[in-house]
Amino acid sequence: MQLKVKQRIALSTCFFLSGFCFSSWASRIPTIKAIFNFSEADLGNLLLVMPIASLIGLPISGWMVSKFSSRNPLVLSMLFFAASLFVVGYTTNIVALVIAVAVFSFCMRIINIFMNTQTITLQKKFKRKIIGSFHGIWSAGGLTGVALCTLLLKFNISIATHMLIVTLFTFTGASVAYFYLLKNDRSTSGNKIKFGKPDPFIFYLGILIFFASVCEGGMFDWSSVYFKDVVGEEIFTLGYFTFMVFMAISRFSSDRVIEKIGMQKSYYLSAILIVLGIATVILLPYFWPALVGFSLIGLGTAAVIPMIFISAGDSTKYSAGMAISIISTYGILGRLLGPPIIGYLAELFSLKLAFLLFLGCGIMLIPFSRSLFKLYQK
Repeated sequence: MQLKVKQRIALSTCFFLSGFCFSSWASRIPTIKAIFNFSEADLGNLLLVMPIASLIGLPISGWMVSKFSSRNPLVLSMLFFAASLFVVGYTTNIVALVIAVAVFSFCMRIINIFMNTQTITLQKKFKRKIIGSFHGIWSAGGLTGVALCTLLLKFNISIATHMLIVTLFTFTGASVAYFYLLKNDRSTSGNKIKFGKPDPFIFYLGILIFFASVCEGGMFDWSSVYFKDVVGEEIFTLGYFTFMVFMAISRFSSDRVIEKIGMQKSYYLSAILIVLGIATVILLPYFWPALVGFSLIGLGTAAVIPMIFISAGDSTKYSAGMAISIISTYGILGRLLGPPIIGYLAELFSLKLAFLLFLGCGIMLIPFSRSLFKLYQK
């Protein structure tokens, strides 16, 4: 087997495990809400810990990009990522829960930066686009995580046992992948953040990933709650499961779609699907229409983030790693600010009306993608 194929498998393993861990967390949010007797606003406060921890990680991640190759930080963060879930599963102490969620969020930032840095480097070894497939594997990992959670819920397996399984599986997979990941991929230039007027190219990519991440993060954290409280289904992971299935389908096919219709039209298509999906979920909050809505949202949100990371490699101001670090800040803020905002809006109005936030974000993808491609034309 060629070395580049082994490297692709190892990196795919990391993407899979990242999605698996994140969906294991997201699918258990209703359980955590019940254990700690949180209201929607209380849950929003807990979720707010995540963007705060991610912001703390901004200067640290920038320093790591400039000092280290991606392999060691990636695998080490993956181990702490899984260990924080172990704590989430076993603790009944609110302070310990907050600390574990903060560590989880911090590690997620580091993982995303260094995984996507590796994808841009590895892409150069292949003729066909492969970046979208990595994000498809992340979704497949997420799908596996929510499927496992659904199975464990059916048999009343505790969250503690669930998170122990997740931790052991992730530790094993990350340890094996370590030996085959890319080595010595640190860039020697473009590794310093330049303060002052924002680079328009990075800014528009950042805004696009922010809006996409609000939708994606909100669906991760609130789809199960929506299916339980609004749709009224006992097996509340079904909506999340459907969302993840169609997200995976979209990401595995995104490279071909982009090659066929172009990246700009792909942004427009994503926006339309998100808007149609959210409108369906809000106007028809019943079992089958909600599943159709969640599937459309999954199809729409899936391709946006891979497209943005592909474009990050085109930056003339920053190395790929630093461009991803900066852009990821926007994305992580969107993914992690969206859920608590939904919680506050749900407390003030209703969870159904709070989902209008996602509809607005879907619409905003259109004007900002147009602005981005004007820069490409210059």
